[in-house]
Amino acid sequence: MKYVHIVWRNLIRRKTRTTFAVLSVVVAFVLFGVLATIRVAFSYGVEVAGADRLIMIHKVSFINFLPVSYKERIKAVEGVADATHATWFGGIYQDPSNFFSQMAVEPEEWLRMYPEFTLPDDQKKAWAADRTGAIAGRTLAERFGWKVGDRIPIQGTIFQGGAWEFTIDGIFDGDRDGVDTNQFFFHNTYLWEKAVFGDGLVGWYIIRVDDPQQSAAVAGRVDALFANSPYETKTSTEKAFVQAFANQVGDIGAILTAILVAVFFTILLVTGNTMAQSIRERTSELAVLKTLGYRNGLILTLVLAESLVIATAGGGVGLVLAWLVSRQGDPTGGLLPAFFFPRNDMILGVALVFGLGIASGLLPAVRATRLRIVDALRRT
Repeated sequence: MKYVHIVWRNLIRRKTRTTFAVLSVVVAFVLFGVLATIRVAFSYGVEVAGADRLIMIHKVSFINFLPVSYKERIKAVEGVADATHATWFGGIYQDPSNFFSQMAVEPEEWLRMYPEFTLPDDQKKAWAADRTGAIAGRTLAERFGWKVGDRIPIQGTIFQGGAWEFTIDGIFDGDRDGVDTNQFFFHNTYLWEKAVFGDGLVGWYIIRVDDPQQSAAVAGRVDALFANSPYETKTSTEKAFVQAFANQVGDIGAILTAILVAVFFTILLVTGNTMAQSIRERTSELAVLKTLGYRNGLILTLVLAESLVIATAGGGVGLVLAWLVSRQGDPTGGLLPAFFFPRNDMILGVALVFGLGIASGLLPAVRATRLRIVDALRRT
């Protein structure tokens, strides 16, 4: 601790230069955090997809329907633990811009298949008993100010029939970050009763397997069961299915990684140049320190400490600001429901802070240790 004042005095020697170096690091890590949040937003559901769940759709297209009679046949396949189905509704609430996911499902089976959706027991029972009942995710309910008991009209688009009236019987949460709570679920029987078509048909099946290691084999057996039928199927793991949807907007991960590499390389040059200038200005002082008996290891440590202070101050502030931005929630009003700064990326950010501090100060520090006293004094 007795050398702290030396490090501090060197940092405030050129206050403007140090301030701008710190601010450049702040900007870099704010960008790092915000881009990590955006990456999660565009690929939400991939990380939380169930390892033991499969998605079965029509072989031709996701928009083609499948018979509801497939359910019991799927359950009879070796390796299948459970199965349920869902159908995309695609209605409009108040305005076409108010987009959110609406699905007709089997209430009890759906909540059993997706335990990450947490709902109080009384609300579960109310939903199961209410033919026109529905449950909404917390994000969705807060977006529109819904509460339990509200009547919600949704205009049918794919399924005609005028305005469909639903009662909010429950509001569900996610048991961890990344669970999409911007969804709306209602009874599949209500869809069949009121829709002018689609009776006995469903959109897709969700299958739970006994052993996730056997998912590929189970998927093959399920698809073979319906081969050469009027409704052939294609089954994949839930993670692969969700990832395919995320990839439709491009490889977001690769794009953001390229941006971050460019940003951090630039910041490395900026902070490295700052440290190099600082060392050049203190050539004679370093010579004096060596004359007084300061060893090369200590000088190396002092120079690295300066760069680490710059990186830690800027990186720490940047990560905190990025976290605060993510805590404000989805800026689009619900299109990106999984909007949070991932814990793993936060840890990676801390590691990058120290990595940047060492990398930017290492070369100037090594040059300082190699400085010969006679040569340094001759330059003054």
